[in-house]
Amino acid sequence: MDPKSEISFPVDLIRTVAIILVILLHAATEQHTIVNIMAPGEVTLWFTSDFYNTLARPCVPLFLMLTGVLLLQPSKVDEPLRVFFKKRWRRIGLPFIFWGIAYFAWRFFVNGEALTASSILQGILTGPYLHFWFLYLLVGVYLVTPVFRVVLKYADRKVLRYFFIVWFVGTGVVPLITLFEPYGLNADVFLITGWVGYFILSTFLIEVKVRSSILYVVLFLGYFWTAVGSYLVVYFIGERFSQFFFDSFSLNVIGASMSLFLILSRVSPQRIESRFPRVNGLLSVISQNTLPIYLFHVMVLETLQKGYLGFKISVTSMNPILEIPLITFIALFVSLGVILPLKKVPYLRRLIG
Repeated sequence: MDPKSEISFPVDLIRTVAIILVILLHAATEQHTIVNIMAPGEVTLWFTSDFYNTLARPCVPLFLMLTGVLLLQPSKVDEPLRVFFKKRWRRIGLPFIFWGIAYFAWRFFVNGEALTASSILQGILTGPYLHFWFLYLLVGVYLVTPVFRVVLKYADRKVLRYFFIVWFVGTGVVPLITLFEPYGLNADVFLITGWVGYFILSTFLIEVKVRSSILYVVLFLGYFWTAVGSYLVVYFIGERFSQFFFDSFSLNVIGASMSLFLILSRVSPQRIESRFPRVNGLLSVISQNTLPIYLFHVMVLETLQKGYLGFKISVTSMNPILEIPLITFIALFVSLGVILPLKKVPYLRRLIG
């Protein structure tokens, strides 16, 4: 994602909110069995995790919609493919190699995993650690960007609206219907599903006029449905469906993500600068380092949650209502505190991201 945009858009704000929600998501879904099981003695913990998990779910859709706004501008349609992919390589290619090696080392030296040639190869193909999947998603986005730039520059608004409806129904509505029925529609009916909708339709949505009151209502309903729906599914159907309403393609997360994106997109960057100059500076620093923060924060979380420093900040050692937001912001600022000095070292800047 290019740090500079030709449009007046709160890029720093959206990136900062998105990366905080990513860390919050990983903090709320700590890798511990009691977080994922609604045991009689751990109901409070489950509901607390469910609440923060719900708040964090728009994180990746926010990143993807912002990427769409920045990369799919009509003025960039004539950018040569060689130039485009060279920029993208500089953006994620070297950091992927650097952090990939770091996480293979983390798995071996810290987690005590016996690495084999097969596991290393599989790690390269699918990601050396749990959060690397997003980099593979970015690669997929970059591969189709040159095509969608041309399509969106010349597409009629009615066609885009039709595209949105087909994607919305196929991605969010059909799975919801089949959840409660023994029958399911053949998935081949809807070929346009998944992440592509977030990526493309953000450029369409920012031009749609919707009252702020409606956006806040949809945001609230999306969050409410995610939290309550997850509980009801676990209670009535079983824990095998516990992630259904947390899915980024569920109807409720789609609604919450798009509403939050539009709410944030209406915040004027100039207003933030004039009224909160210090906050604006912090937003800028976080925004410029979202990639290394994203890649590094998991190490920070695991170090604190597993007590590698001699103390624990974990749902097993603290009240989760306080622990989850606390460790979220500690991980954010510790990541910044490590990354910023390292980026001043020659040659490391491009490697870190």
